[in-house]
Amino acid sequence: MTARKIETVLATLLIKSGQIVSVDQLVTEIWSQDPPRRAVNSVYVYISQLRKMLGRLSGEPRILTHAPGYSLDIHDEEFDLLIFQRLLAQGRERARAGRHEAADRLFTEALGLWRGPTLSGLYDGPVATSFAAWTEAMRMECTENMIDSRLALGRHRELVGLLSNLISEFPLREGFYRQLMLTLERCERRADALEVYQSARRTLRGELGLAPGPALQAVQLSILRADDLVGAPVAA
Repeated sequence: MTARKIETVLATLLIKSGQIVSVDQLVTEIWSQDPPRRAVNSVYVYISQLRKMLGRLSGEPRILTHAPGYSLDIHDEEFDLLIFQRLLAQGRERARAGRHEAADRLFTEALGLWRGPTLSGLYDGPVATSFAAWTEAMRMECTENMIDSRLALGRHRELVGLLSNLISEFPLREGFYRQLMLTLERCERRADALEVYQSARRTLRGELGLAPGPALQAVQLSILRADDLVGAPVAA
């Protein structure tokens, strides 16, 4: 249990890198609303142990004391999240400029930094919970951007399996349904594309009591009218 608490302290300092994290915040992250009587003293012990461990690894002080708590000194290139954000921003710029080959490479490199869900669901304090939700939203955005770039490059046939798996994993993410409908339509599978819309409609209504959003409805209508969908390429 002590190792888990030390990990929580380190995770919180990483999430708030460059900022001061108060001892009270650390107590809340570790024990939520039910801290033990000697919680503050325990935090001091965990910080001391972390300082020794990080000092051995880097040879320099990483945890700095600043009233009313501590901050973690970390270089940008040591933090995968900062690298991910940089790659995502660069990918967005390339996509906006129509440079989809470059955009796809950047989005793919960014997603390659992930090793599973943020914090692997191990921490449930307020800082960790909000951080996990924020980073997961960025990962979903990056995935959608990558797929949009591949669609723009005419690589739709390779996306059917990927999108089907993503919908199974994230059944309430409308963007993946939209992209799978476009992909199937460009693979000359219009009936399957329309069935994806009906599946999204059933899922959203059953889980949330909502109808598909405007973007999903627009793709369905375009397929029904046999419109030229968003500059769809001729060949895969």
